[in-house]
Amino acid sequence: MNEHQQPSALVVGDVRTLPLRHAPIDAADVVGGAPTAGAETLISRGDVEVGIWEITSGVVTDIEADEVFIVLSGRGRVEFENGDSIALSAGSAVRLQAGDRTTWVIYETLRKVYVLLPH
Repeated sequence: MNEHQQPSALVVGDVRTLPLRHAPIDAADVVGGAPTAGAETLISRGDVEVGIWEITSGVVTDIEADEVFIVLSGRGRVEFENGDSIALSAGSAVRLQAGDRTTWVIYETLRKVYVLLPH
C-alpha cells in the first residue's frame, strides 16, 4: 500500500472535521436561538448505527433514542425531565435511554460520535 491509499478498515480519516450538511431544527423543538444540526451515518449494521452528529448553539428539546455518545468538541449541557443534568465537553461519554425527554443547552457548536443501540 502506498501513502495515498487508505486501509479498507478506515471509515473516516478525521471525524472531528468531517463536513456535515446542516439544516434548521424543527421550530417546535427550539426553545432558544436558531440552532442547526447535521449528521452523517458512518456504519449501519442491523439495529446498530454509528455516526457523527453536530448542533450549533441554542436550546432545543428532544425525545431520545437508546444511545451512547462521546463528545468530540464543543460545550453544552443536557438536562433531563427528572431534573438531572450533565455538562458536556470534549471527552464526555453519555448514555441516553429511549424515551428520555431532554433539553439540550448548547454554548458552543457540539459534535459527537453516537452509537444507536437496539431496543
